[in-house]
Amino acid sequence: MTVRDLSLANLSAILISLAMVIAPHAVHLPAWIPALVAVVLLARFYLGWRHRRLPNKFLLIVVALAGVAGIALSYRTLYGRDVGVAMLTVMMALKVMEMTRPRDTMVVVLLAYFLVVTNFFYSQSIPTALYMLLVVWVITATMIGLQYRAGKPRLRAVLRHAAMMILQGVPIMLALFLLFPRVQGPLWGLPQINYSAKSGLSDSMSPGDVSSLSLSDDVAFRALFENQPEKPAQLYWRGPVLWNYDGRTWRAGMNLTAAGSKAENLGAPLRYTITMESHDRYWLFAVDVPMIAPQGAYITTDYQLLSRRIVRERLRYDMQSSPLYRIGIDESPGTLRFARRLPPEASPRARALVAQWRAQGGSDRDIVTRALTMFREQRFLYTLEPPKLDADPVDQFLFETRSGFCEHYASAFTFLMRAADIPARVVTGYLGGEANPVDGYIIVRQSDAHAWSEVWLPGEGWVRVDPTAAVSPLRIERGLAAAVPETERPLLARNRFDWLKEARYAWDAVGNTWNQWVLGYNPDRQTRFLAQFGLAEVTWQNMVIILIAVSILIILALSLSLLFRINAQRPDPVQRAYLAYCAAMAKRGATRKPSEGPRDFAARVSMQFPEVRETAHKVSELYVSLRYGKEGGCDKLQELRDAVRTLR
Repeated sequence: MTVRDLSLANLSAILISLAMVIAPHAVHLPAWIPALVAVVLLARFYLGWRHRRLPNKFLLIVVALAGVAGIALSYRTLYGRDVGVAMLTVMMALKVMEMTRPRDTMVVVLLAYFLVVTNFFYSQSIPTALYMLLVVWVITATMIGLQYRAGKPRLRAVLRHAAMMILQGVPIMLALFLLFPRVQGPLWGLPQINYSAKSGLSDSMSPGDVSSLSLSDDVAFRALFENQPEKPAQLYWRGPVLWNYDGRTWRAGMNLTAAGSKAENLGAPLRYTITMESHDRYWLFAVDVPMIAPQGAYITTDYQLLSRRIVRERLRYDMQSSPLYRIGIDESPGTLRFARRLPPEASPRARALVAQWRAQGGSDRDIVTRALTMFREQRFLYTLEPPKLDADPVDQFLFETRSGFCEHYASAFTFLMRAADIPARVVTGYLGGEANPVDGYIIVRQSDAHAWSEVWLPGEGWVRVDPTAAVSPLRIERGLAAAVPETERPLLARNRFDWLKEARYAWDAVGNTWNQWVLGYNPDRQTRFLAQFGLAEVTWQNMVIILIAVSILIILALSLSLLFRINAQRPDPVQRAYLAYCAAMAKRGATRKPSEGPRDFAARVSMQFPEVRETAHKVSELYVSLRYGKEGGCDKLQELRDAVRTLR
């Protein structure tokens, strides 16, 4: 095949396939790469349209080296996921400039298949999967169209053929997905250099950090309870615990592993399963407080739940918590001293206020009550858009702005308690969640991020105190959307249409099912799934044997189906017309031999029956032209049928 042998239709199909598979990468790659690809593809179409010569190899080598240099400058490295995708994209685009042989076109098509996989490095959602299925369909149709050598293939027939090939591969795909031995981690897992920072809670908290998350509708995790809690909006999901304060920012302390949970359970425990999105951190989340740690995790001395590995994939774990508890009755003196520390010069006005409270007498519990009363009775405002605070945020918030989000109240309250010599710490996490009535999961989003305080009281241990509840009880009782004006709510919380909310619930349930059974099909779930079919001992050897057996059965079933279909297939209209002619001649005594071609048979008929010589040659030439030639059409087919009819 030379450049002129590649038809414009086939060239267009190849270029469209490449454009479709590269298009999603435009948002991940530097802007110059999609621009370069677009120029190359358009130039290749123009050269094919005008039948111009392709660029020489020296020019392509120069452009390829320039592309590699540009990628190195853009990423500052030639290693990693993004670099690999960029390199493959540029090289595949340049490959179309040297398509002069069938081998070159097949290499481009196969590279397009390979590039389909790279799209799942960035997204594994249902829309991405559906779009990639469409792309595979188009690429397969393109490959089928390249195999036609006689005549121009019909688009509908090629697309139908490609769809049938994909459908025939579905059983094998399902067998491989269900039975191929799973490894821990995603199939697209890559080295650490390729993981980028993700939004979510941090191990530090400054004024404005949590409020910035509250406008995000991204899902943090989902929870499925054995018994649905009566008030999901009041669930406190414990996360990082912050101990150190430098005058502006709270930071986590040492995460010491506890020998075992010493929490005293005062009520019925909650049992539930969490499916958490990746966040590139160690912490997990559980209803305050966790009673047990799942496999691969541990509980710290301040009752954080931490994973032993960074969470870089969607994680599913079973939990048990006690919403009514008592912890830290016998807390060590060293820990209590650590929970009283403050910068010596920080927030003098707040210290003076606490000194007045102490001078009035009362217990530590009375000091807690006075602080909450101040937030409740004075003109404090709960808002997602608090004013910016300067060098001394606690004093400025308590005595000047008096407007803030949960982190402002938790930070100021914890400072007041430490200034009163009461051990206190900040706890961050999430509050509440949205119950999905379709699948029963509670969806906790980044907009549910929250911060509260814990104080240590003699005889009571560590006690949760949420100063936000004193300012905005609606935030605790009914969630964020009920506590702030509509203009400050997250986007999904502004929905006024019930039908749209129901549609969102249904789509979220579909997406959650996809996450649980497709993206979350890990070794544990595979073992449980196969155990349902009586496979007591699930090992990789057993799964390989079963996979081979199932694959053989599927291939045999497909082969038999195709065989029966071929045998039952009726001849095409041209073949039917010619067979009718052969049958007519057989009745006259001239039976066509199996080894006899159309023209040879016409010559023998002409010698045996001179009166039909002209018609026999006409039938032969029309049949050869329609059957093997590039030209055809309804007119010639009708002419063949009329000639056969005259002989019959």
